[in-house]
Amino acid sequence: KAGKAKRPPRRKDPLWARLMVIFGALLMLGSGGTIVGSKALISHVTSGIQQENLLGSAAKTEEEGGGDLEGPINLLLLGGDYRERNGNKNDTRSDTIIILHIPATHDQAYLLSFPRDTEVQIPPFEKSGYPGGTAKATEAFFFGAQNGGGWAGGAQLVALTIKNMTGISFDGAAIINFGGFKKIIDALGGVHMCVDHEVKSIHMELVDGKPMWKHEARKVSGRKEPVIHKVGCRHMEGWEALDYARQRESLPNKDYGRQQNQQKLIKAMAKKAMDTGILTNPLKVNELIKAAGEALIIDTGGIKIEEFIFGLRGVAANDLVML
Repeated sequence: KAGKAKRPPRRKDPLWARLMVIFGALLMLGSGGTIVGSKALISHVTSGIQQENLLGSAAKTEEEGGGDLEGPINLLLLGGDYRERNGNKNDTRSDTIIILHIPATHDQAYLLSFPRDTEVQIPPFEKSGYPGGTAKATEAFFFGAQNGGGWAGGAQLVALTIKNMTGISFDGAAIINFGGFKKIIDALGGVHMCVDHEVKSIHMELVDGKPMWKHEARKVSGRKEPVIHKVGCRHMEGWEALDYARQRESLPNKDYGRQQNQQKLIKAMAKKAMDTGILTNPLKVNELIKAAGEALIIDTGGIKIEEFIFGLRGVAANDLVML
């Protein structure tokens, strides 16, 4: 109609910004003129990322549209709380559980957080010998990882639990541990985050101004202060952004507030990569891939990773909707 303002053209983010959104860390995910513009180059720089079967029987069947990128796509993103001091990698919970839904148009992405403490019916899982039972959603990963199940078994049991509850089958999945998340944020040069509610860290404290895990800080001397995330917007290094996104005890809405902050961090990472031109710098791209490769395990449902990424090139970081 006359006089009606035209919508500005939708901004196309570089391919790697989309990848950072899609996987939550590369997030956490061919337009834009980025250095990563071909399947061959994508294949080369992602060759070090570990790939395993993370979905098991929760993967989409051919009848459900699995095995290709036609139609809507559902991805399961898991953040693992692996603490190296325990010495047991499988003593891990999935403290972050996110369903990433991409509609059939492939021009939008929705992040839906699944609360970690949701009471769920976890089905029997032969791979780890788990008999089934009622537990928290975060514990499904632990039960699936026992007795040789490993992180792949943990992810499979989380995926199967969610499928049984919701009917959702998945096209792909990704696991990233929290330590790896920090490395990726640091490789980006930090991120811009806004703190809505002041919160005191339950994980870290400052020793002579240096951030340390509390269990490590107890072993050393020095001037010790609490880590307090004060209200306001600012640049955060990896340790600070990750620590803030992990807090829940002091937030008004507890774990719901933490879910919002985790999603904000994912979006901040994608925005930083896009706005600063990092993704057009081959040296920086290699740093991101190296950091991600040490932290990520992915499952692309049998589709080559370069095909998977290239097939979702219509999804832009600015089109990410947080639920």
